[in-house]
Amino acid sequence: MLQGHGDDSYRYVQKIIADFSTNVWFGGEPAGLKDYIFEQWSAINRYPEVMAESLSELAASHHHLNPDQVLINSGTTESIYLIAQAFSGKKTTIVTPAFSEYEDACKLYHHDLTFLPWSKIQEFPTLSTDQVFICNPNNPTGAVFPQLENWVQQNPETLFIVDEAFIDFTVQDSSSIPLINQYRNLLVMHSLTKAYAIPGLRLGYVVASEDLILKLKSIKQPWTVNTMALQAGKFIFENYHQIQIPLQDLLSEKERFSQRLGQNSSLKINRSATHFFLAETLKDDASKLKQFLIKKHGLLIRDASNFRDLTKQHFRIATLSPEKNNLLIEALDEWRNY
Repeated sequence: MLQGHGDDSYRYVQKIIADFSTNVWFGGEPAGLKDYIFEQWSAINRYPEVMAESLSELAASHHHLNPDQVLINSGTTESIYLIAQAFSGKKTTIVTPAFSEYEDACKLYHHDLTFLPWSKIQEFPTLSTDQVFICNPNNPTGAVFPQLENWVQQNPETLFIVDEAFIDFTVQDSSSIPLINQYRNLLVMHSLTKAYAIPGLRLGYVVASEDLILKLKSIKQPWTVNTMALQAGKFIFENYHQIQIPLQDLLSEKERFSQRLGQNSSLKINRSATHFFLAETLKDDASKLKQFLIKKHGLLIRDASNFRDLTKQHFRIATLSPEKNNLLIEALDEWRNY
């Protein structure tokens, strides 16, 4: 899907005052990252590392793994398409609602697709497909599935492709990466853009068994991770403990924000374990609400109606600063009487 994602403010003439459509950390990149990158500026006069090998070593060391178990990519989207290509034609299940790129990539590489609603996985279903894509925490709902290991264990013939792009935004679940050496049917995708606010640099990685990583490397194009993204990744791992987001404060504000929106009779607010959450407008549909907020208030939300299993009323909101959150609260109060 080339269109229909969040963070599409570039498409509007109207100035966007606050962007609630993107679930990237609103506080900007870590202090010191910009200066560090520009100190490395002369490196752009040379080709980057073919496979971002030095960053693979740092990521592997961070997770106490072998570098051959890590593959650095140009964002999670490259990881998704590489995986879909590597397993072209396989029977694949996607847990829904889900990031559209899982389905788009699998269709491109002729997968035999089935879809499994999130509510059904609580029953630990036995899978008859070759692989399953699951986002945990889930995008767009913010739900977590903390019993994932049990499901992986009960389906040893199915490859579990776990997207952990938002694992840094929850306290209700922990990463599955420590399980990699225990389960060969587990592959984890991790993002370095969401929590560190650098989505424009495109940076992420895959963690899996050496055999799976070798399979992905065999079809990966060279130089997909540019020099500045590579340097940003090095800064992140070298300063990891000093640059984490203030998660407890962010989630506390999410609770205040969502509870206040829940008092609006024209809305239904869904529970979430992350800083973003789904809502439903009980008046008109999300596309009309989106246009109202842009034109009247310069505020941007994510129309979530194009997610499989959601409705025309669904939209996604990310928590920003209290001041900006209050702008949306007031605008949605106006929408109720509009």
